[in-house]
Amino acid sequence: MEEAGAAPAPALAELRADECYADFFREDFDVKAYTSQSIHQAVIAEQLAKLAQGISQLDKELHLQVVARHEDLLAQATGIESLEGVLQMMQTRIGALQSTVDRIRVKIVDPYNKIVSRTAQLAKLQAACDLLRRIIRILYLSKRLQGQLQGGSREITKAAQSLNELVLIYRLLQSPTLATVESISI
Repeated sequence: MEEAGAAPAPALAELRADECYADFFREDFDVKAYTSQSIHQAVIAEQLAKLAQGISQLDKELHLQVVARHEDLLAQATGIESLEGVLQMMQTRIGALQSTVDRIRVKIVDPYNKIVSRTAQLAKLQAACDLLRRIIRILYLSKRLQGQLQGGSREITKAAQSLNELVLIYRLLQSPTLATVESISI
């Protein structure tokens, strides 16, 4: 293990200096090519012994590094444990916050959706009531007009007024804003 800017450990320096391990330190090291080359050279036993020796040296160096830095490693392990505790606590709090948000959503979103639905329903009812008022007025004016027409010439001006009001209501029923009212179903 090398620290940035520090000199390599003695065992690691020995391994780097040894020609047998030089291939392992190259950036473009290829396991398949190395294995194939070793098999073709028929020095497998010698290479395996050399590799075992290198592994042993690395194990010793790793042990020395752990012993030399065991306090730092223990502190880091303790720090990691405390971070895991903090993380667990944060996850618990996030879960509680999510639960609270869900409860608030139920208390706000559901009533809001009901209000929107009821408002649309109310608008349809108001439009239907307006249409019914006009229909009732038409029926009333129609009956009154029939009576006025039977009254002869003395009721002619009243009949004209009733007819004018009927035409006005008819035009209002034909307007685009009320055309949608006719297609409303409650």
